[in-house]
This record gives sequence, structure tokens and C-alpha cells, in this order.
Amino acid sequence: IRSKTVRLDSLPYSPVRVDLAKWKKKKKKKKMQWYLVATLLTVLTSSQGILTTLSQTNGAYTYDYATVPFLAEVFKLAVSSLLLWKECQKSPLPKMTTDWKTVTLYPIPSVIYLIHNNVQFATLTFVDTSTYQIMGNLKIVTTGILFRLFLGRRLSNLQWMAIVLLAVGTTTSQVKGCGEASCDSLFSAPIQGYMLGVLSACLSALAGIYTEFLMKKNNDSLYWQNIQLYTFGSIFNLAKLIVDDFRGGFENGPWWQRIFNGYTITTWLVVLNLGSTGLLVSWLMKHADNIVKVYSTSMAMLLTMILSTFLFNFKPTLQLFLGIIICMMSLHMYFAPPNMLLDMPLPVKSDEEERLVEISVDRRTRS
Repeated sequence: IRSKTVRLDSLPYSPVRVDLAKWKKKKKKKKMQWYLVATLLTVLTSSQGILTTLSQTNGAYTYDYATVPFLAEVFKLAVSSLLLWKECQKSPLPKMTTDWKTVTLYPIPSVIYLIHNNVQFATLTFVDTSTYQIMGNLKIVTTGILFRLFLGRRLSNLQWMAIVLLAVGTTTSQVKGCGEASCDSLFSAPIQGYMLGVLSACLSALAGIYTEFLMKKNNDSLYWQNIQLYTFGSIFNLAKLIVDDFRGGFENGPWWQRIFNGYTITTWLVVLNLGSTGLLVSWLMKHADNIVKVYSTSMAMLLTMILSTFLFNFKPTLQLFLGIIICMMSLHMYFAPPNMLLDMPLPVKSDEEERLVEISVDRRTRS
């Protein structure tokens, strides 16, 4: 009788090996998908500011810019409805929770964003635009903190360092040379401005974290969840248009009469860009997480600054190049496997560790 040790996952017919291979293949495919979506989000986000600038005439808007978010929400709602209708044509039917308690959770992100927008305007009354943009980078760190507190997602020390580096890199790229007025104003704002800036960063991060919580709360269809989000988003934006009409005393007529006034091809591209960006963000919230979104938007900001050097005669600075380098280092630190960041010695496995499963095979020899 002879005893032979065999690794269970080395057998060609092993179910463990087959399931592991399928799982790895599926995971790799999903990762490639959100890499592609994150890259596309970066490109679209970077082009938002450029398209918005190009939509101006002689430095001013010829259209009511408050109508752009409303039309973008309607666009997202229409696309999500069409995709859900196509999904319902297949079998099995997608899961759609219609419980009222669940549905009432979806207006909350719109309420948070509404408060955030008002806090933004309040912050700009105490600080200048350059200081506000630099303080806006705090949302990178606050997103990581709320990501850990509310979603319970653990981050390694390297990932925390990468998040801090990303905030430092984006801030460095925005800071002008010391001695200039914008640099001096960064440290001369009143305390109320800094407190409102921190509150704005927390609200922005909270809205993103809460949206991710909603998207991953159950296995509902992404398009059904989008319909709920964008329905309430459309309602809130419509309410803003109506309130603006009453504040202005209907001087320019009701919103439905002037909604397309001054619109050009570039303006419609802004609407489509904003709507497409929202759809990509919701996909990332469902299949990836807020940190991926933060990296996409941060890289988009740097890409916008680079493109502005060619389109709007923006003069690149040393701080911009340093910021890009720091952000690239942060990107590599966060997403690269640990074995690519650390030179770790190869573990030497003993005979006992190699024996995952022992299978005794009886062999009888005949003389």
C-alpha cells in the first residue's frame, strides 16, 4: 500500500479549481469595466468646464444656466427609463423594490446637495474663488473618513497615505506662487469661511457616501434606482426654477417659456455631458465605490488644467507639474497590488503547508 499526497485544486476535474477560475475571470472583467468607466468619467468631467466656458458669449451666458441641471436630470431620467424598459424585456425580470420606506430614502441625496449648494454660496461670501477651490480638496479626505465610518470599509495605511497625497497633489496644482495676492489670501480669510469650507466638504462627501449606500443597499436594478434618484432630482431642480421665477417677479416670463432661450449646440453638449457624467457616477456607486469617483474627478481637474494651456492660453506653473506627479504617485499607491509597492521576500513553504488536502490512494500489487 502506497500513500500519495495530491493538491485538490491541481486536479483537472476539481470543482474548487473550476469555481476559482470563474470567480477570478469574473472579477477581472468587472475590474476592467470600472477602469473603463472611471477613465470615461475623467474625460467627461474634464470637458465640463471647457464646454461651459465655450458656451459663453463675450464672457457671459446668453441662456439661463439654472435650466441646464434640470434638463440634465430629465435626460438621465429618460435614459434610465429606456434602459429599464429594455431590461424588463428579458427574463428573469429585474428586481425592483417598491416598498414606500425604501422609496422615501431617495430624496435625501437631493436634499443634501441642495443644502451643499447654499453652503457653497455662503462660503464664497467669506473667501475668494482661489481659496474656495483649494479648500474644496478637503472633500477628498472627508470622503475617505466617511467611507470608513458609515460604510465600514477598511483602508490600509498605504491607502490612507494615498488619499492624503491626492489632496496634497490637487492643492499643490492650484496654489500659485507665494507673494501673489491669491496665495496671501489663503491664510487671511475669516474663521467663518474656513468653517463653512469644512462643512461644504463634509456635505459633498456625505451626499456621495449616502448615494453609494442606497445603490448597494439591495440588489435592485441599477436603472430602477436611477429612476428614483433622478425623479426626485428633476422635482427639486424644477422647484428651484419656480422659486427663481417668484423671486424675479416673472420679469423674464415663466421658466417653460424661456427654457431653451439662448441655447446653442455647445449648450446642448453641456447638458449631455452633465447627464452622461451622472449616469457614469451612479454606475460607479453601484459597482465600485466613492474613492474611485474621487480619483476620477481629481484627475479630471488636472486634465482640465492641462487642456486649458492649449485652449485658453493658460500658463502652466511648476506647482501644476508637481501636483500631477504627486497625484500619479497617489494613484499608484492606492490601486497597485502590495507586492508592486514593497519588495517582500518570497515565502518559503514547508511540506506541511503545501499539503492542503491529503488523499490516500491504495494500490495493490500482484506478484
